[in-house]
Amino acid sequence: MEKLVSSWSTAGTTLPESYIFPLETRPGELHFGPDGNSNIPVIDLDEDHNHDQTSIIQQIIKAGQEYGIFQVVNHGVSEELMDETMKVMKKFHEMPAIDKARECSKDPKMRCRLYTSSENYSTEELHYWRDALVHPCHPLEEHMQFWPENPTQYREIVGKYTVEVRKLASKILELISQGLGVKPGYFSGELSENPIVLVNHYPACPEPGLALGIAKHRDPSVITILLQGDVPGLQLSKDGKWVVVPPLSHAFVVNIGYVLQVLSNGKLKGAEHRVVTNSSVARTTTSLFIYPSNDSIIKPETTLTDACNPPLYRAFQYKDFRSYYISNTADAEKVHEFMDRHT
Repeated sequence: MEKLVSSWSTAGTTLPESYIFPLETRPGELHFGPDGNSNIPVIDLDEDHNHDQTSIIQQIIKAGQEYGIFQVVNHGVSEELMDETMKVMKKFHEMPAIDKARECSKDPKMRCRLYTSSENYSTEELHYWRDALVHPCHPLEEHMQFWPENPTQYREIVGKYTVEVRKLASKILELISQGLGVKPGYFSGELSENPIVLVNHYPACPEPGLALGIAKHRDPSVITILLQGDVPGLQLSKDGKWVVVPPLSHAFVVNIGYVLQVLSNGKLKGAEHRVVTNSSVARTTTSLFIYPSNDSIIKPETTLTDACNPPLYRAFQYKDFRSYYISNTADAEKVHEFMDRHT
């Protein structure tokens, strides 16, 4: 636990060499002004505000094709619950390292765990400026007993939050299924039965131009639903430039992941994104990753392929893909080699 960035970093810390990225990948000068926003789509999920469901579906599909990422408002999750969740997540990461470690040592299968940088910390050459708490959340009765009990309201608040955000994920995936023209309920069942909570904490960094919170990657999920709070840090790669995904009050960011890219046969694109740090305030975010079951076979949906649109990706078992993704540190070129049907 002494390796946690939050355990040793202070405003006057000299950045260790293992946290300094090469010139070609480091953020450099950071600009969070309006010119960096690149018109990330914001979609109103309220049909009364957005005319009708067809319009919402069209906006989601267009965003998935052009950006791989969008934000949603009027999504049905209460603002109070969002605020309470962010508050309890921040409280967890503010606790002493020994207390955080104790709270994450109850799961005999180590599915609820705390780590720093990445799951490859012991073998990676460079480290990310982040600490992370991760745990499963469905079914609640199976997993909640291993969640942190401190802060005292963690289980109650995060339990309610994950239920509501899973409902939102199901709604968004059903709209996507309609937009793609696949059968109703296509994403229910094994394609979304393994949701995982990830709480990232990025302490203030003394030299943010040299470090990264997370390097460039696409998520290994169907979709990811992110509550990013009010501190900027998420950036999207768009047309060869890094642009800010601006924090919007009580909005959720929705990332399309590799799995949906494969299932849609490339009609929707995984969002290539990264996280940068800042020197003034810590940033805490909460993600719900919608993962398939480990035994799921992931391949392009047959109704989306034909002689003119052959499958772009091979069939693979999700647990094999996930293992390869982690062991290769989300390297896009290697991941695409794994998925390519010609490999």
